[in-house]
Amino acid sequence: MTFLSPARPQSAMMNNAAPTAEAGLVLALPKGRILKSAVPLLAKAGIEPHADCLGGDSRHLRFPTNDPGLDVVRVRSFDVATFVAFGGAHIGICGADVLMEFDYPELYAPLDLGIGGCRVSVAGPENDWQGADLRRFSEVRVASKYPLITRRHFAAKGINADIVHLNGAMELAPILGLSRLIVDLVDTGSTLRANGLREIETIAQVTSRLVVNRTALKTRPVAIGALIARFRAAVEAS
Repeated sequence: MTFLSPARPQSAMMNNAAPTAEAGLVLALPKGRILKSAVPLLAKAGIEPHADCLGGDSRHLRFPTNDPGLDVVRVRSFDVATFVAFGGAHIGICGADVLMEFDYPELYAPLDLGIGGCRVSVAGPENDWQGADLRRFSEVRVASKYPLITRRHFAAKGINADIVHLNGAMELAPILGLSRLIVDLVDTGSTLRANGLREIETIAQVTSRLVVNRTALKTRPVAIGALIARFRAAVEAS
């Protein structure tokens, strides 16, 4: 892993990759769509990451900000909760879908940021009218990157979900016969329609949340409390 921080020597940062009580705070940001939505909110909170953090070309993963006591790390959106829960970062921006899937007790989610709006939905082939009535199934094969959410949802309906765990290209699963249905994030639904699929039902509406490591909040309440307050003020101003 490589880091970018002109204000602090790289060698020192590598020796202190995991946040400690003496180190500055680390904020985990998700790559991609949510990061783009978060940029105006970060600005309102007075947080300006290094320009390379917001560009798509940099291979660095850790960046300084305009606050000498705060660095940001840029990780996959599905990994933000894990980085914060296990102490790799003190605080992060994370989709509610990820919180539902992993359900880490180490995380505290004090604030709905109101960005990254989408939904977790069940979808199936457009021409499969029987798939629209889930009550007819006692067992069904479902492709998803959300095995826990999927099992819970179908179990509540009395249906045994046989999960095909995929991390992408979910829409191909029904087309290629891997599964009857999929459970995935849906925004506009255009990708589903382009691949001959349609939404059958919504499992949960999703927005991004501010998440905090509970231990870090107890050991550094003033610093982290101040950062939460900055985000809260930014949300109220949006």
